[in-house]
Amino acid sequence: MRKLQELVSKLFVNSTNNLLTQLFRYVFVGGIAFVVDFGLLFALTEYLHLYYIVSATISFIAGLLTNYLLATAWIFKNPKIKSRTGEFIAYALIGVVGLLLNNAILYLLTSIIGIYYLLSKIITAAIVMLYNFFGRRLLYRNK
Repeated sequence: MRKLQELVSKLFVNSTNNLLTQLFRYVFVGGIAFVVDFGLLFALTEYLHLYYIVSATISFIAGLLTNYLLATAWIFKNPKIKSRTGEFIAYALIGVVGLLLNNAILYLLTSIIGIYYLLSKIITAAIVMLYNFFGRRLLYRNK
């Protein structure tokens, strides 16, 4: 039981700069952000009848904000940029490149290859998540 408590503390509670622990947490946070992104993509496309790329842009931004708030509170706590505004701008710039990747891959998979847009989103999210993690990790000090 003690080992399980230590593992839970390591994965979910203690501050860490360990790459694998941060990646685990980022996947966890990314999962929450993905639910926001995917759910909004579906709702905007299916119920408001927005073009899926427009929906994907809006939903990606909502997911980005969710990810930023959770990741900076739980994963990346030691920014190289001391200004909170500057930190967010750098984080968001990485996110903008992620958004461009997101929309390009989504368009390629959906409009060119013909995969259903929600399945395309799942594939796209996995690719963009890795880019975002490693890009954002560069913004923080590893002690």
